[in-house]
Amino acid sequence: MKSQLNRLQAAIPDAATPETELVSAARAGSEAAVRELIRRLNPRLFRVARGIVASDIEAEDVVQDTYLAAFAKLESFREEASFETWITRIAINNARMQLRRNHPNEVYDTVTEGDTPHILVFPGQGSEPAETSIARTEIRRLVEKAVADLPPDLRLTFILRETEGLSTAATARQLQINPITVKTRLFRARLLLRASLERKLRGGFEEIFPFDGKRCTDMADRVVSKLKAEGAL
Repeated sequence: MKSQLNRLQAAIPDAATPETELVSAARAGSEAAVRELIRRLNPRLFRVARGIVASDIEAEDVVQDTYLAAFAKLESFREEASFETWITRIAINNARMQLRRNHPNEVYDTVTEGDTPHILVFPGQGSEPAETSIARTEIRRLVEKAVADLPPDLRLTFILRETEGLSTAATARQLQINPITVKTRLFRARLLLRASLERKLRGGFEEIFPFDGKRCTDMADRVVSKLKAEGAL
């Protein structure tokens, strides 16, 4: 067993390394494995957090706290579900707790069509011709605005299903609700979005809530630094 852990620590993980191997290496103290897990999980966790809290800054705080909590207690991960599912659940709980702390008058779990929405503003990504970049940024801004206008529960369900591509059953497990409720919320979300978006914008949802590049690297640096300072890595 010890020789196996030594091999895991010595190996350099990449995009092809299975999640189970990365988790085992992270348990053994591999910084490279921790960084690779963070790189893979950053987009989903940021989108999930941003679907609940009111700003990018709050979402990044949620994601960082989620990593610190998860990597500090990896021994509690029993592998009954995937690591991604386990840590996403932690992120959802952390985001809801932060929302209650920062916005105590908002009730997240109540779906009300008249809820006051938050306007989401996200940076662009990648390098491309100026005209294409401007058009893409404008389209994403309109799509994000439409998603932000959804009531909170509808917004998170939509993000998990349409942006992250989770199945109805997987979304239900993440949110700990009935699959029928997932279908109902998704149906309502789509109706509201169709009412607020022009037909030409349909199909662009995979572009929203980006979290990559320098932001992704900075998150890994901060988490690794804190884990080392706390003796967890």
